[in-house]
Amino acid sequence: MMYKLSTNGLNSIKSFENLRLETYRCSAGVLTIGYGHTGKDVKVGMRITEKQALSLLAKDTDFASRYVNSLQIAKTQNQFDALTSFVFNVGCGNMGRSTLLKRIRQGADEKTIRYEWQRWNKANGVVQNGLIRRRKEEADLYFKK
Repeated sequence: MMYKLSTNGLNSIKSFENLRLETYRCSAGVLTIGYGHTGKDVKVGMRITEKQALSLLAKDTDFASRYVNSLQIAKTQNQFDALTSFVFNVGCGNMGRSTLLKRIRQGADEKTIRYEWQRWNKANGVVQNGLIRRRKEEADLYFKK
């Protein structure tokens, strides 16, 4: 089944990312703007409008959503939204190489999947409180009935 990011899922991502209309370096040191947008198009000193930030967010979440759909592991809307938030944050490559993905595909139990999810709590090797909170909320959403 193909899913689309729900309004709840989008609002969750927005709440984690916070809107910034000028470029900044995130906790991982990556040049970022808007709602967590990164990439070659982001330049030092860049400024955007809220409308532009929402447009970038739509493109970025669409990219993450298409990748999550391609994995064919989400069985519910909540799982899809949680996985899309995770991929939006860590990237497709990291998700593809993750033990989290491997455990989900293996049908591991909730405790094991939560453990793997919580391991993604660092930026440049430093544990981040915001990532601890984000991973807990994503995992809670993943297992929400």
